[in-house]
Amino acid sequence: MLTIGIVAGEASGDLLGSHLIKSLRKHRPDLQFVGVAGPKMQTEGAISLFPMEQLAVRGFFEVLRHLPGILRLRRQLLRHFAQNPPDLFIGIDAPDFNLGLERKLKRRGIKTIHYVSPSIWAWRRGRVNKIKHAISHMLVLFPHELPLYQQAGVPVTYVGHPLADSLPLEPDREGARRELKLPADKLIIAMLPGSRQSELHYMADLFVKTAQHIHQQIDNVHFLVPVISRETRWMFEEVLRRNGADQLPLNILFGHAHLAIEAADAVLVASGTATLEAALLKRPMVIAYRISQLTWQIVRRMIYLPYVGLPNILAGRKIVPELLQKDATPEKLAETLLQLVHDKQATQEIQREFKAIHALLRQNTEEKAAQAVLKYLQ
Repeated sequence: MLTIGIVAGEASGDLLGSHLIKSLRKHRPDLQFVGVAGPKMQTEGAISLFPMEQLAVRGFFEVLRHLPGILRLRRQLLRHFAQNPPDLFIGIDAPDFNLGLERKLKRRGIKTIHYVSPSIWAWRRGRVNKIKHAISHMLVLFPHELPLYQQAGVPVTYVGHPLADSLPLEPDREGARRELKLPADKLIIAMLPGSRQSELHYMADLFVKTAQHIHQQIDNVHFLVPVISRETRWMFEEVLRRNGADQLPLNILFGHAHLAIEAADAVLVASGTATLEAALLKRPMVIAYRISQLTWQIVRRMIYLPYVGLPNILAGRKIVPELLQKDATPEKLAETLLQLVHDKQATQEIQREFKAIHALLRQNTEEKAAQAVLKYLQ
């Protein structure tokens, strides 16, 4: 039996990892996967030596608070892989953690594949030289990433995004509403404040207050909030209580993010993979994001692009509104979201752009990624 070391650091990486493991095992049932895995990867048989939540931290200063534990976890993983060398290592996203681990494993003669490029096209482009020394191969999700690695001499494969394969080209809003037992005549707004506890710390109050502003203006509205864990559910429920919002017409869903987005008339979403999910489900959205002010001061000096949301980056222009940091207020978010809901022409244009993005990313990702990995196991 061959062993693949594998580390995913958050929910989106867990999803990618589960698809990859499933596809690889179709070709090589003798493979076993050991490292750090979330629930989806574990369902596909991956063995997780540590809880994935230990890596799900975002922001420079937020990471600093958790740094001793993160470094200790990486040392423990390195010790495990030194004592039990895998035939191949795959790091899924989490670049600050995985690339350091990959560099040390590569020095020990272990082939390393990194799945999901860091955003070198958006900021810290010089990282490509360090990446070159850490990995044997890069798997990228987006077409604009391919030439950056080719120019740097890094072996790379564009695989597309598995969500583009799994999500329907034509979403079924009415079917999603029936499945969630939602009334057909209400304005439905999905709110996705982030999957990490650190994101909820900054975003949950903002989203709840935005919902309150919308409800004050429109009585016939209902909100959907998908969460991924008991801890994030408890955090969001506490925010509702703290803001006196217990009576908001709102359902907290455990999982079912795709269904919530598909059922919605519009989506309020934190920047990240969820923006891509909303785009692939052809839902108009407003992107909002807040991080600590110290982290923001550092990040904004390093960003090359004028926008942060994946739909805008993939389109090459701003097609959906982005409200960041001090611009992300409940009043502005509510106003922008309601303007978008009522502008049918803008909604139709956004949906046309999203269909083009969907076609671009639909690449049979599972199989492409698996084939790239299998070459290193021959």
